[in-house]
Amino acid sequence: MVIRRLVGRWQGVVLSLIGLIATVWLGLSGQLALYIHPRYFVFTVIMAVIAGVLALAAFAFAPITHDGHAHDNEHGDEAGSRWGWLWPVGSVLTISAAVVALLILPPSTLTTATVAQRDLNGSASALTLKAPALPSKGDYSAFTVRDWASLLRSGAGQDFFADKTATVTGFVTPDRTDANVFFVARFVVTCCAVDAQPIGVPVYHPGWQNEYKTDSWVTVTSSFRANPNPASRETIVLIPDSINPTTQPAQPYVY
Repeated sequence: MVIRRLVGRWQGVVLSLIGLIATVWLGLSGQLALYIHPRYFVFTVIMAVIAGVLALAAFAFAPITHDGHAHDNEHGDEAGSRWGWLWPVGSVLTISAAVVALLILPPSTLTTATVAQRDLNGSASALTLKAPALPSKGDYSAFTVRDWASLLRSGAGQDFFADKTATVTGFVTPDRTDANVFFVARFVVTCCAVDAQPIGVPVYHPGWQNEYKTDSWVTVTSSFRANPNPASRETIVLIPDSINPTTQPAQPYVY
């Protein structure tokens, strides 16, 4: 019983420290942005350090209590000796899984799997919280996926987009209703990855599935045109002559 309690105490402390070390490492490496908004970096790292100190202190000063009745029951002793090995083995496996998941495997970004669970361009706050200001000189080169998606959602007509060229970078995610269209998409993060909302700019490119994998990153430069498919819900799309594959940027989310 004493050994089991000792293992239990160590398991809790070790699992806590693994999570806290992973948090600090992600913060120092800049990858914490894959999980939370950058405005919370300093607070999160400081709290992780404090929590680590408290976890070690709690383990160091908490007494180990002995169960005086543990050996009174002969049958219980026999069962304990027979199955007692399961507890330490399970603890080791749990800790090993935590090490692999938090410290060895590289952190990953949200993908089309998450887009499928949420409404692409469906969040008004994600698109309008930072509505783009129209440039006075007509230079739209600094506009992002979020800016163009916001303008498209605002209902601006084809006349507005007729003379404008967009350059957008994002990951490929399919349109659920038009097989000839995919979106150059990004996630808008307000607080953390849990509240991330997908946004995207539609690209009309028949046969894109044979050239670009879902979730691969691309850069598209093109003018806006009317969608050749009148039945599509995306009436205005990019129709590029070429699409350039690219690598995922260090900062894949939009804030």
